Amino acid sequence: MRIALYQARTGIDPGRNAGHLQEAVREASRLGAEMLFTPEMSGLLDRDRERGGENLKLEADDPVLAAVREEAERTGLWVHLGSLALKRDDGMLANRGFVIDDQGRIRARYDKIHLFDVDLPTGESWRESSTYAPGETSVLVSTPIGLLGLSICYDLRFPDLYRSLTDAGAAALAIPAAFTVPTGQAHWHILMRARAIEAGVFVIAAAQEGRHEDGRETYGHSLVVNPWGEVLLDMGEGTGVAAVDLDLGQVEEVRHRIPAIRHRRPVPAPISA
Repeated sequence: MRIALYQARTGIDPGRNAGHLQEAVREASRLGAEMLFTPEMSGLLDRDRERGGENLKLEADDPVLAAVREEAERTGLWVHLGSLALKRDDGMLANRGFVIDDQGRIRARYDKIHLFDVDLPTGESWRESSTYAPGETSVLVSTPIGLLGLSICYDLRFPDLYRSLTDAGAAALAIPAAFTVPTGQAHWHILMRARAIEAGVFVIAAAQEGRHEDGRETYGHSLVVNPWGEVLLDMGEGTGVAAVDLDLGQVEEVRHRIPAIRHRRPVPAPISA
């Protein structure tokens, strides 16, 4: 089957971003895809908390989510909306991804579990936990490409999450991202291929790219990796929509060759020697 990825350079205007997402859905449909994957923070990227805060909504009121749902229904396309920044009733924010079916219905929600609190050698400092509440559950959803395990960006560095998802039957992993350039150059391809190889799954990672309106720079290189760890699609730099065909039978084939999931055992706590 055919899927498509949207590599974005999301800005500070949700209305404009919603328009770009709708066009991406239409382009994916024109390319013959059955499902489109978009990056983390597809609706808004703004480091100015006061300005950005004026554009944040509760899920029920978010215009970007509504626009994508309408376009999914109009085109008959499934969409994994990588994530949106949304208000919660408790005053915190959620970094929340959605799977939307071809009728525009929300099939699944996932709140990012692992929050990005780091100081980089470049001088960049990120503190997601100052405004975002972490998610508390992993999520698996049935889609046209089989059982899809959901995650977001920094989750990539925590293999226990993916072990949980693949133990539960995931045949593909979605890892939408807004990776920084230094961490992307060092770790992006290696970690994505590792997640695919560990469990014999497809990894689908739609990414943000380039210099954004708020001044940040993101790495790009949206990827699709097959269960053998081969890169089927690397979108490099620039924005746009690209499609790739998946042979879903590869999951069973690779797991037969290397049955790592069947060989998993509980790991006891280490002893001190």
